[in-house]
Amino acid sequence: MSSIQTVGIIGAGTMGNGIAQACAVSGIRVVMVDVAQTAVDKGLATVAGSLDRLIKKEKLTAEGKAAALALIKGSTSYDDLKGAQLVIEAATENEGLKVKILQQLDGILAPEVIVATNTSSISITKLAAATKRADKFIGMHFFNPVPMMALVEIIRGLQTSDATHDAVKALAEVLGKTPITVKNAPGFVVNRILVPMINEAFFVLAEGIATPEDIDAGMKLGTNQPIGPLALADMIGLDVCLAVMNVYMAEFNDSKYRPAPLLKEMVAAGWLGRKTGRGVYTY
Repeated sequence: MSSIQTVGIIGAGTMGNGIAQACAVSGIRVVMVDVAQTAVDKGLATVAGSLDRLIKKEKLTAEGKAAALALIKGSTSYDDLKGAQLVIEAATENEGLKVKILQQLDGILAPEVIVATNTSSISITKLAAATKRADKFIGMHFFNPVPMMALVEIIRGLQTSDATHDAVKALAEVLGKTPITVKNAPGFVVNRILVPMINEAFFVLAEGIATPEDIDAGMKLGTNQPIGPLALADMIGLDVCLAVMNVYMAEFNDSKYRPAPLLKEMVAAGWLGRKTGRGVYTY
């Protein structure tokens, strides 16, 4: 049983509403806050639609949907977060914005409230240092789509206390997730291994070693991945993959993180993957 009964979420976008759904389905109260009412409404509608799909698949009853939605309160006011034992920041991946939000939360939340960030790339230690509760600050990196993906990376900053780590880990388990504990470092665990693998696939492609289809088939069938690295790059966005490699290159100062020239070239062409209709493949 987690000591956390009410969770505040900042951001009603893809990650925020997914986390809200995971909490509500597990019987935890949620206050989901975004700057605009339209964003809040859209987030709530997304949760309702997602729960409807679960009903169709017979993984949820209509009563279960009603109970879950009743536990989510949408709001545009930070004051509504006062009853939460944990607040998860799931705003846009922008350090300045996140720092501003965290400092706003410091002014509203009681000192014992834990604050987590769902960042996938920003230093937990650095964000913690910008708050007045560095020991109660932690990374809680959910994977998209949140309701389906079992993994949560729990990232300890240098300052994170054991009690904070244990409380957040217990919550992840209540949500039916499998948490892994990670020290703060660029890319944490999954993206640190995944994105260089994608980058290497671009080197292999550029060297003409195999076609994109054969590279992806090889990795799918040879390593049991559900999607090949090049198709995955198109899904993530080639610009995002390149940005991540650039961060690793800057942070580690190690040439093994050199972005593949072909990846840079395709981003320069505006071939970013599914979102632009063309990446490695055409959509």
